[in-house]
Amino acid sequence: MPKEINVGDIVKMKKVHPCGGDEWEVLRVGMDIRIKCLKCGRMVLMPRPKFEKGMKKVIKTVEKPNEQ
Repeated sequence: MPKEINVGDIVKMKKVHPCGGDEWEVLRVGMDIRIKCLKCGRMVLMPRPKFEKGMKKVIKTVEKPNEQ
């Protein structure tokens, strides 16, 4: 079952980035997920299955606006 991820969420990944950061901001969602390292600002684009497998937990969620 796919996990609910929204743009603006802060997630913790299982692997640490070479800069030492493990917290990332979600910039784009879809078939691919674009995330930005909060420590160094590096952006990474990865397929959704790889992202979901490597994600440890969602630290902060952004409230999704009600769509009409």
